Amino acid sequence: MCKPVAMMTTQEEWQAYTETLRQRDRAEKEQVQKRYERAWCLARQAAEVLRRDFGATRVVVFGSLLRPSAFGLLSDVDIAAWGIQPQDTFRAMNAVAELDEEIEVNLVDVTTCHASILQVIESEGVEV
Repeated sequence: MCKPVAMMTTQEEWQAYTETLRQRDRAEKEQVQKRYERAWCLARQAAEVLRRDFGATRVVVFGSLLRPSAFGLLSDVDIAAWGIQPQDTFRAMNAVAELDEEIEVNLVDVTTCHASILQVIESEGVEV
């Protein structure tokens, strides 16, 4: 018959462990907050580029950037734009994708996206 293994963790070791977890949690929350703020700046920058260089008449942010609780360390920036000429769509997508090395910017072509995606963009999106 096996004997139970004695708990080797002291109260001090447990407190150190939980404090380390708290510190990691705080650090991650700070990183997420910084990324969130940077993502909003990036969304505004993308809107400016799309209006200035590609004639966009409307630019809308949608997705996790609108829900801070859903935004994380791997989140991207989702935007949709109106008024870009079809022949400029891929250049516009590339231009906003190259704005940042760490945060991906995804531009949705509202003229070709699925109707359900456009409905979400129209109902939940925020113009920038």
